[in-house]
Amino acid sequence: MGYTLNFAAVWRDIDLLWAGLGMGLLLALASILIGVAIGLVMAFVLTSRSPARPLAASYVSIFRNTPLLVLILFTYFAMPQLGIRLGKLESFIAALSLYAGAYLAEVFRGALSAVPPGLSEAGLAIGLTRSQIRLNIVIPVMLRTALPSLSSTFISLFKDTSLAAAIAVPELTYYARKINNESFRVIETWLIASIFYVATCVLLVSLLRLAEKRLAIPK
Repeated sequence: MGYTLNFAAVWRDIDLLWAGLGMGLLLALASILIGVAIGLVMAFVLTSRSPARPLAASYVSIFRNTPLLVLILFTYFAMPQLGIRLGKLESFIAALSLYAGAYLAEVFRGALSAVPPGLSEAGLAIGLTRSQIRLNIVIPVMLRTALPSLSSTFISLFKDTSLAAAIAVPELTYYARKINNESFRVIETWLIASIFYVATCVLLVSLLRLAEKRLAIPK
């Protein structure tokens, strides 16, 4: 094999990779925050006797069983045909948030079942309304129970941001492909991009594990 490694072209545009990494983290953070809100609403609907329960179940089933790339392409290219026109950034965040919300709905539904019913009864005994009990007692306990799954979902969403390159959102994979196309240094470009992803995921996992330990419910 006569290939000689030369990282000069990649180092010259390393600022682009850093900018792409920042965009990827921003996309993942926005999507997990919106996804948590969607997941919470869906989890409460799914565990209630609300007439909206079949709709919530259909949403979870559809978005969990549709490939994320298909959702992204549908949101960006098909929604304008239905009169809903979003920018590529907003379009990707919407697709990723809806995808995350469907998965988190199931996570939160499981966490809700783990909340001791005695906590709600205690809230009622001291005169709290059902809304106050949910907001001040049930949701905080449920979120702490679901922290490990939330952490895994956030890491997964960060890696999924690489799919944003399909609609030209300027994140890490988009810039790596740009550098590769302009420099023809295939191995060097994707090796550095992979290191960016792996190092970021390892760092995020360490930080999230630390947060889990600090916020874990004492046994």
